[in-house]
Amino acid sequence: MLGCIYGLVAMGLSLIYGVMGIVNFAHGAFVMLAMYGSYWLYHLLGLDPVIAAPLVALLMFTFGIVIYRTIIGKVLKGPFLARLLVTFGLGIFFVNLAQFLWSPDYKMVQKSIAHGVMMLGPVFVELPKLVASVGSLIVAGLVYWFVRKTKTGLAIQAISIDGPAAALMGIDIERLNAFAFGLGCACAGAAGAFLASFYYIFPDVGTMFGLVALVAVALGGFGSTEGALIGAILIGIIETVGGFIVGSEYKYALIFLTYLLIVIVRPRGLLGWGSD
Repeated sequence: MLGCIYGLVAMGLSLIYGVMGIVNFAHGAFVMLAMYGSYWLYHLLGLDPVIAAPLVALLMFTFGIVIYRTIIGKVLKGPFLARLLVTFGLGIFFVNLAQFLWSPDYKMVQKSIAHGVMMLGPVFVELPKLVASVGSLIVAGLVYWFVRKTKTGLAIQAISIDGPAAALMGIDIERLNAFAFGLGCACAGAAGAFLASFYYIFPDVGTMFGLVALVAVALGGFGSTEGALIGAILIGIIETVGGFIVGSEYKYALIFLTYLLIVIVRPRGLLGWGSD
């Protein structure tokens, strides 16, 4: 179930990389902002995070387009190091901004509509995580359908394969770059809303989600949204089962060890393009 949520975060990260060729190190911070947005929508307007997920995703989509137009788009033609550091700096800025605005104290939505535990055979399943994982899979499916079946999605794929050739065919690269960045942020927004229904909210909460999503993207293959989802679900299984068998304090070590073993055999990831 955790892997499904990781997968939605990773799909947005993979989409941004596939189109623009930049690793968005601020992606975890976007998840954090979405969680705070869901928290305040709940406390100010009474909107449950699960119900508010589409609204939060739309807000993050708009926020992503603004960030691209004002910052990211300005450095895309610059040196690789500038493109790398701008998202890293954005992540640090948003984490510290959240700490300044809302303090480092932990917050939590107390009475989400999804609460309690149910039995699936001999297994106890927490309903908030089940609802969040199902919601994440639905959103991931919609994103996959959009990218694979719509005209805009096909244009985004064309840019990711060969940007200059796509431009020669009349595709507006700048507009679709902004759209793809917004869509990636919307994935982080939906995941953050689902997480807010059961997870503690604090300024640095997105750091580990962003890092695990980055590993999932590398594991599945950079530029492959479905590979990112598969890699994230694999990570969720390793984290939960491995943590149970070996110990929860070693679960992230197991994740990174698995990643290292797979990329040694297949450097481009499970579904990455090209030869090894």
